[in-house]
Amino acid sequence: MNKTLQAHLSLVIVNSIYAANFSIAKEVMPSHIQPFAFVLMRVFGALVLFWIVSAFFIKEKVDKKDLPYMAMLAVFGVALNQLLFLKGLSITKPINGAIIMTSNPIIVILIAALFLKEKISIQKMIGILIGAIGALIMLVYGNNFTVGSDTILGDMLILVNSFSWALYIVLVKPLMKKYNTFTVVKWVFLFGFIYVLPFGFSEFQEIAWEAFSPAIWRDVAFVVFATTFFAYILNTYSLRALSPSVVSIYIYLQPFFATIIAVYLYQNDDLDLRKITAAVLIILGVYLVSIPIKKFKKES
Repeated sequence: MNKTLQAHLSLVIVNSIYAANFSIAKEVMPSHIQPFAFVLMRVFGALVLFWIVSAFFIKEKVDKKDLPYMAMLAVFGVALNQLLFLKGLSITKPINGAIIMTSNPIIVILIAALFLKEKISIQKMIGILIGAIGALIMLVYGNNFTVGSDTILGDMLILVNSFSWALYIVLVKPLMKKYNTFTVVKWVFLFGFIYVLPFGFSEFQEIAWEAFSPAIWRDVAFVVFATTFFAYILNTYSLRALSPSVVSIYIYLQPFFATIIAVYLYQNDDLDLRKITAAVLIILGVYLVSIPIKKFKKES
Protein backbone atom coordinates (compact mmCIF):
# COMPACT_ATOMS: atom_id res chain seq x y z
CA MET A 1 0.00 0.00 0.00
CA ASN A 2 1.49 3.35 -1.03
CA LYS A 3 1.83 6.26 1.37
CA THR A 4 -0.87 8.35 -0.29
CA LEU A 5 -3.47 5.63 0.12
CA GLN A 6 -2.35 5.05 3.71
CA ALA A 7 -2.81 8.77 4.39
CA HIS A 8 -6.36 8.73 2.99
CA LEU A 9 -7.27 5.65 5.03
CA SER A 10 -5.81 7.33 8.13
CA LEU A 11 -8.11 10.31 7.60
CA VAL A 12 -11.13 8.04 7.23
CA ILE A 13 -10.30 6.46 10.61
CA VAL A 14 -9.62 9.85 12.23
CA ASN A 15 -12.92 11.35 11.18
CA SER A 16 -14.90 8.29 12.22
CA ILE A 17 -13.35 8.78 15.67
CA TYR A 18 -14.19 12.49 15.66
CA ALA A 19 -17.77 11.70 14.57
CA ALA A 20 -18.28 9.73 17.77
CA ASN A 21 -16.36 12.19 19.94
CA PHE A 22 -18.94 14.99 19.87
CA SER A 23 -21.51 12.93 21.76
CA ILE A 24 -19.09 10.88 23.88
CA ALA A 25 -17.26 13.95 25.25
CA LYS A 26 -20.61 15.62 25.92
CA GLU A 27 -21.64 12.63 28.08
CA VAL A 28 -18.68 13.31 30.36
CA MET A 29 -18.79 17.13 30.46
CA PRO A 30 -19.63 19.00 32.54
CA SER A 31 -21.59 16.62 34.78
CA HIS A 32 -18.57 14.44 35.65
CA ILE A 33 -15.49 16.37 34.52
CA GLN A 34 -15.14 20.08 33.89
CA PRO A 35 -13.82 20.97 30.40
CA PHE A 36 -10.36 22.21 31.36
CA ALA A 37 -9.76 19.22 33.63
CA PHE A 38 -10.74 16.95 30.75
CA VAL A 39 -8.26 18.73 28.50
CA LEU A 40 -5.52 18.24 31.08
CA MET A 41 -6.33 14.53 31.35
CA ARG A 42 -6.34 13.87 27.61
CA VAL A 43 -3.17 15.90 26.95
CA PHE A 44 -1.26 14.24 29.80
CA GLY A 45 -2.46 10.75 28.85
CA ALA A 46 -1.53 11.18 25.21
CA LEU A 47 1.78 12.84 26.14
CA VAL A 48 2.83 9.80 28.16
CA LEU A 49 1.90 7.46 25.31
CA PHE A 50 3.77 9.53 22.71
CA TRP A 51 6.97 9.58 24.75
CA ILE A 52 6.79 5.88 25.61
CA VAL A 53 6.40 4.91 21.94
CA SER A 54 9.22 7.27 20.95
CA ALA A 55 11.53 5.95 23.64
CA PHE A 56 11.21 2.36 22.41
CA PHE A 57 10.82 2.75 18.66
CA ILE A 58 11.83 6.23 17.45
CA LYS A 59 15.43 7.33 17.92
CA GLU A 60 15.51 10.82 16.49
CA LYS A 61 16.97 14.08 17.72
CA VAL A 62 15.37 17.46 17.19
CA ASP A 63 17.34 20.52 16.14
CA LYS A 64 17.23 23.07 18.93
CA LYS A 65 16.23 25.75 16.45
CA ASP A 66 12.99 23.83 15.77
CA LEU A 67 11.88 23.68 19.42
CA PRO A 68 10.49 27.27 19.51
CA TYR A 69 8.50 26.47 16.37
CA MET A 70 7.10 23.33 18.02
CA ALA A 71 6.26 25.39 21.10
CA MET A 72 4.28 27.74 18.87
CA LEU A 73 2.50 24.82 17.21
CA ALA A 74 1.46 23.59 20.65
CA VAL A 75 -0.44 26.83 21.21
CA PHE A 76 -2.64 26.26 18.17
CA GLY A 77 -2.71 22.46 17.93
CA VAL A 78 -3.08 21.58 21.62
CA ALA A 79 -3.79 24.46 24.01
CA LEU A 80 -6.23 26.68 22.10
CA ASN A 81 -7.60 23.81 20.06
CA GLN A 82 -8.53 21.59 22.98
CA LEU A 83 -9.33 24.20 25.62
CA LEU A 84 -11.68 26.10 23.34
CA PHE A 85 -13.28 23.01 21.78
CA LEU A 86 -14.14 21.19 25.01
CA LYS A 87 -15.17 24.39 26.81
CA GLY A 88 -17.33 25.37 23.84
CA LEU A 89 -18.85 21.89 23.55
CA SER A 90 -19.75 21.91 27.24
CA ILE A 91 -21.92 25.04 26.83
CA THR A 92 -23.44 24.42 23.41
CA LYS A 93 -25.06 21.51 21.57
CA PRO A 94 -23.09 18.79 19.75
CA ILE A 95 -25.01 19.60 16.56
CA ASN A 96 -23.92 23.25 16.81
CA GLY A 97 -20.30 22.22 17.19
CA ALA A 98 -20.46 19.86 14.22
CA ILE A 99 -22.00 22.50 11.95
CA ILE A 100 -19.53 25.20 12.97
CA MET A 101 -16.59 22.89 12.29
CA THR A 102 -17.65 22.69 8.63
CA SER A 103 -15.91 26.07 8.34
CA ASN A 104 -12.54 24.39 8.87
CA PRO A 105 -11.69 23.40 5.26
CA ILE A 106 -12.39 26.94 4.03
CA ILE A 107 -10.13 28.42 6.71
CA VAL A 108 -7.43 25.86 5.97
CA ILE A 109 -7.35 26.54 2.24
CA LEU A 110 -6.98 30.29 2.88
CA ILE A 111 -4.21 29.85 5.46
CA ALA A 112 -2.39 27.32 3.26
CA ALA A 113 -2.46 29.80 0.39
CA LEU A 114 -0.98 32.46 2.68
CA PHE A 115 1.77 30.44 4.39
CA LEU A 116 2.50 27.53 2.04
CA LYS A 117 1.59 29.28 -1.23
CA GLU A 118 -0.84 26.44 -1.93
CA LYS A 119 -2.89 27.27 -5.01
CA ILE A 120 -6.58 27.99 -4.48
CA SER A 121 -7.98 26.24 -7.54
CA ILE A 122 -11.56 26.39 -8.77
CA GLN A 123 -11.62 22.60 -8.47
CA LYS A 124 -10.81 22.73 -4.75
CA MET A 125 -13.31 25.50 -4.04
CA ILE A 126 -16.07 23.60 -5.87
CA GLY A 127 -15.15 20.45 -3.91
CA ILE A 128 -15.28 22.27 -0.58
CA LEU A 129 -18.60 23.90 -1.48
CA ILE A 130 -20.17 20.60 -2.55
CA GLY A 131 -18.85 18.81 0.54
CA ALA A 132 -20.10 21.58 2.83
CA ILE A 133 -23.58 21.43 1.29
CA GLY A 134 -23.67 17.66 1.80
CA ALA A 135 -22.50 17.96 5.40
CA LEU A 136 -25.04 20.68 6.21
CA ILE A 137 -27.87 18.67 4.64
CA MET A 138 -26.87 15.72 6.81
CA LEU A 139 -26.56 17.84 9.95
CA VAL A 140 -29.29 20.46 9.86
CA TYR A 141 -32.35 18.59 8.57
CA GLY A 142 -34.29 17.03 11.41
CA ASN A 143 -31.82 18.16 14.09
CA ASN A 144 -32.36 20.75 16.79
CA PHE A 145 -29.85 23.35 15.62
CA THR A 146 -30.33 26.71 17.33
CA VAL A 147 -28.16 29.74 17.95
CA GLY A 148 -29.18 31.91 20.86
CA SER A 149 -27.97 33.57 24.02
CA ASP A 150 -27.57 30.18 25.73
CA THR A 151 -25.28 28.78 23.02
CA ILE A 152 -23.58 31.80 21.47
CA LEU A 153 -20.49 31.75 23.71
CA GLY A 154 -19.92 28.04 23.14
CA ASP A 155 -20.50 28.48 19.41
CA MET A 156 -17.92 31.29 19.24
CA LEU A 157 -15.34 29.24 21.16
CA ILE A 158 -15.72 26.36 18.72
CA LEU A 159 -15.36 28.76 15.78
CA VAL A 160 -12.08 30.10 17.20
CA ASN A 161 -11.03 26.49 17.81
CA SER A 162 -11.68 25.76 14.13
CA PHE A 163 -9.36 28.61 13.14
CA SER A 164 -6.71 27.44 15.63
CA TRP A 165 -6.80 23.85 14.31
CA ALA A 166 -6.55 25.15 10.75
CA LEU A 167 -3.38 27.04 11.66
CA TYR A 168 -1.91 23.90 13.22
CA ILE A 169 -2.42 21.55 10.29
CA VAL A 170 -1.00 24.14 7.89
CA LEU A 171 2.02 25.17 9.98
CA VAL A 172 2.98 21.62 11.03
CA LYS A 173 3.33 20.53 7.39
CA PRO A 174 7.00 21.66 6.96
CA LEU A 175 8.08 19.64 10.02
CA MET A 176 6.59 16.47 8.58
CA LYS A 177 9.17 16.59 5.80
CA LYS A 178 11.94 16.63 8.38
CA TYR A 179 10.90 14.42 11.31
CA ASN A 180 9.02 11.27 12.17
CA THR A 181 5.38 11.81 13.14
CA PHE A 182 5.93 10.71 16.76
CA THR A 183 8.89 13.06 17.12
CA VAL A 184 6.74 16.03 16.18
CA VAL A 185 3.69 15.22 18.27
CA LYS A 186 5.61 14.25 21.41
CA TRP A 187 7.26 17.67 21.56
CA VAL A 188 4.09 19.52 20.58
CA PHE A 189 2.22 17.74 23.38
CA LEU A 190 5.00 18.37 25.91
CA PHE A 191 4.71 22.12 25.34
CA GLY A 192 0.94 21.80 25.15
CA PHE A 193 0.79 20.13 28.55
CA ILE A 194 2.77 23.02 30.05
CA TYR A 195 0.26 25.47 28.57
CA VAL A 196 -2.92 23.70 29.73
CA LEU A 197 -1.69 22.77 33.23
CA PRO A 198 -2.54 26.15 34.83
CA PHE A 199 -6.06 26.05 33.33
CA GLY A 200 -6.95 22.49 34.22
CA PHE A 201 -5.25 21.75 37.52
CA SER A 202 -7.85 23.28 39.86
CA GLU A 203 -10.74 21.60 38.01
CA PHE A 204 -8.81 18.32 38.00
CA GLN A 205 -8.63 18.42 41.81
CA GLU A 206 -12.43 18.72 41.98
CA ILE A 207 -13.13 15.46 40.10
CA ALA A 208 -15.20 12.97 42.10
CA TRP A 209 -13.57 9.77 40.88
CA GLU A 210 -15.76 7.55 43.07
CA ALA A 211 -18.85 8.71 41.15
CA PHE A 212 -17.56 7.39 37.81
CA SER A 213 -19.57 4.54 36.35
CA PRO A 214 -17.97 2.00 33.98
CA ALA A 215 -19.59 3.86 31.08
CA ILE A 216 -17.94 7.13 32.08
CA TRP A 217 -14.54 5.43 32.40
CA ARG A 218 -15.09 3.99 28.92
CA ASP A 219 -15.90 7.45 27.54
CA VAL A 220 -12.83 8.98 29.17
CA ALA A 221 -10.62 6.22 27.78
CA PHE A 222 -12.05 6.77 24.29
CA VAL A 223 -11.30 10.51 24.38
CA VAL A 224 -7.74 10.00 25.67
CA PHE A 225 -6.68 7.03 23.56
CA ALA A 226 -8.75 7.37 20.39
CA THR A 227 -9.61 11.05 20.00
CA THR A 228 -6.26 12.32 21.25
CA PHE A 229 -3.48 9.73 20.87
CA PHE A 230 -4.53 7.89 17.71
CA ALA A 231 -6.26 10.82 15.99
CA TYR A 232 -3.32 13.20 16.40
CA ILE A 233 -0.87 10.60 15.16
CA LEU A 234 -2.95 9.69 12.12
CA ASN A 235 -3.84 13.30 11.31
CA THR A 236 -0.23 14.45 11.49
CA TYR A 237 0.99 11.37 9.61
CA SER A 238 -1.42 12.08 6.75
CA LEU A 239 0.21 15.48 6.25
CA ARG A 240 3.39 13.73 5.12
CA ALA A 241 1.68 12.70 1.88
CA LEU A 242 -1.28 15.09 1.53
CA SER A 243 -1.82 18.84 1.51
CA PRO A 244 -3.56 20.57 4.44
CA SER A 245 -6.61 21.30 2.27
CA VAL A 246 -7.04 17.59 1.51
CA VAL A 247 -6.65 16.69 5.19
CA SER A 248 -9.23 19.28 6.23
CA ILE A 249 -11.89 18.32 3.66
CA TYR A 250 -12.28 14.94 5.37
CA ILE A 251 -14.05 16.71 8.24
CA TYR A 252 -17.18 16.58 6.08
CA LEU A 253 -17.24 12.81 6.53
CA GLN A 254 -17.94 13.20 10.25
CA PRO A 255 -21.73 13.69 9.99
CA PHE A 256 -21.83 10.86 7.45
CA PHE A 257 -20.08 8.48 9.87
CA ALA A 258 -22.26 9.65 12.75
CA THR A 259 -25.33 8.74 10.69
CA ILE A 260 -23.94 5.33 9.74
CA ILE A 261 -23.25 4.62 13.43
CA ALA A 262 -26.82 5.58 14.34
CA VAL A 263 -28.36 3.52 11.53
CA TYR A 264 -26.38 0.29 11.85
CA LEU A 265 -25.41 0.15 15.52
CA TYR A 266 -28.15 1.88 17.45
CA GLN A 267 -30.91 1.34 14.84
CA ASN A 268 -32.60 4.61 15.80
CA ASP A 269 -32.39 6.24 12.40
CA ASP A 270 -33.28 5.54 8.77
CA LEU A 271 -31.06 5.69 5.69
CA ASP A 272 -33.39 7.78 3.51
CA LEU A 273 -32.92 9.59 0.19
CA ARG A 274 -31.82 12.80 1.92
CA LYS A 275 -28.99 11.07 3.75
CA ILE A 276 -27.90 9.18 0.63
CA THR A 277 -27.87 12.42 -1.38
CA ALA A 278 -25.88 14.18 1.34
CA ALA A 279 -23.39 11.30 1.47
CA VAL A 280 -22.90 11.40 -2.31
CA LEU A 281 -22.24 15.16 -2.17
CA ILE A 282 -19.74 14.75 0.69
CA ILE A 283 -17.83 11.97 -1.07
CA LEU A 284 -17.82 13.95 -4.35
CA GLY A 285 -16.48 17.01 -2.53
CA VAL A 286 -13.71 14.98 -0.89
CA TYR A 287 -12.81 13.47 -4.27
CA LEU A 288 -12.58 16.84 -6.04
CA VAL A 289 -10.30 18.29 -3.37
CA SER A 290 -8.17 15.13 -3.17
CA ILE A 291 -7.35 14.46 -6.82
CA PRO A 292 -4.51 16.41 -8.48
CA ILE A 293 -5.61 19.30 -10.69
CA LYS A 294 -3.86 17.91 -13.79
CA LYS A 295 -5.63 14.58 -13.37
CA PHE A 296 -8.95 16.35 -12.96
CA LYS A 297 -8.44 18.30 -16.18
CA LYS A 298 -7.46 15.14 -18.06
CA GLU A 299 -10.55 13.28 -16.86
CA SER A 300 -12.75 16.23 -17.79
